[in-house]
Amino acid sequence: MAKYLLLKHYRGGPTPLHDVPMDKWTPEEISAHVQYMRDFAAQLEGTGEFVEGQALSPEGTFVRYDGEGRPPVTDGPFAETKDLIAGWMVIDVETYERALELAGELSAAPGAGGKPLHEWLEVRPFLTVPPTISE
Repeated sequence: MAKYLLLKHYRGGPTPLHDVPMDKWTPEEISAHVQYMRDFAAQLEGTGEFVEGQALSPEGTFVRYDGEGRPPVTDGPFAETKDLIAGWMVIDVETYERALELAGELSAAPGAGGKPLHEWLEVRPFLTVPPTISE
């Protein structure tokens, strides 16, 4: 089994077919989208392929170490994930092809008007421990 991160983006990838920002959706459209995500996670829990998933708030702050007791906080000018990443799902599947298959299904979550979003999802494998080299 291999773990993959499926990243849902607010923006940054190719434009989805039904590109209506979520803040323009009706409460019913948002509920339908969230329910699709819950049902999808439940389906993967049943197959043992679901690890974790979360939606993210658009708020966020950059923080770094800048000496003892004074971490600077900034809202830019960096490319910030709060503008990009809407949420994620971690799956644990047998093959890369299965990860792609599930990402394709997740891409069909409904959006405005109840139409499948056909949104692009980023599929990222987790790094595995490098093999130990012995001489």
